[in-house]
Amino acid sequence: MKIVVIGGTGLIGSQVVANLRSAGHEVLAASPNTGVNAVTGEGLADALQGAGVVIDVANAPSFADDVAMDFFVRAGRNLAAAEKAAGVTHHVALSVVGTELLLDSGYFRAKLAQEKLIASAGVPWTLVRATQFFEFVGTIAGAAIIDGVARVTSASIQPIASADVAAKVAEAALAPPRNGMIEIAGPERLPMVELVKRHFDGVGETRDVITDDTAPYFGVLLEDRWLTPNGDAWLSKRRYSDWLAAQPKRMA
Repeated sequence: MKIVVIGGTGLIGSQVVANLRSAGHEVLAASPNTGVNAVTGEGLADALQGAGVVIDVANAPSFADDVAMDFFVRAGRNLAAAEKAAGVTHHVALSVVGTELLLDSGYFRAKLAQEKLIASAGVPWTLVRATQFFEFVGTIAGAAIIDGVARVTSASIQPIASADVAAKVAEAALAPPRNGMIEIAGPERLPMVELVKRHFDGVGETRDVITDDTAPYFGVLLEDRWLTPNGDAWLSKRRYSDWLAAQPKRMA
């Protein structure tokens, strides 16, 4: 089966491509640097010719409100039109657990708009909503530092390794369309402040970390369970501390 991965050269996309190729499928890694741009429509028709499944794991180039909305809406419309023309029978997209709760952020308003486009496009679909990736915990920790101190909410988070996300996205692409959503998360639910402490301990950085429930998460003041799945989510087995210990150590 031919499968097109939009955003196929990024963190998740490159792993999805590798997983599907190892399973014997013909996979096209589609991104602007391979001549396929979902936002402008460039190269989409040729890329989707003969494809049965399209996987969209592309991300906006910026969290700025207007940029994110323009990216997800234009790409979503272009993909829907191109998929219908090519006879694609399954659209799989990656989104974020808690998207509908995080609407103080323009980025998450854009992700919700993307989800609604997918559900109404007329192409059978599966949405995979994931929690935050292990790979971005360092970014969360860095963004929390004010005057040398990391101020972090106690709201719960349940992060997951990008490799596990990629594996589940690939699995969803090979299954029948759900016309619905799958939620996936890591095995540990813990306060974000504790996760940030584990990050600094794991990378050997001495840093004061204090609980501050007025500290925003990328512009959003969180309630406790907004970043964790509800109901029947698939949980990976890989724990953050084990993953972090296996990462290459930073140079002194």
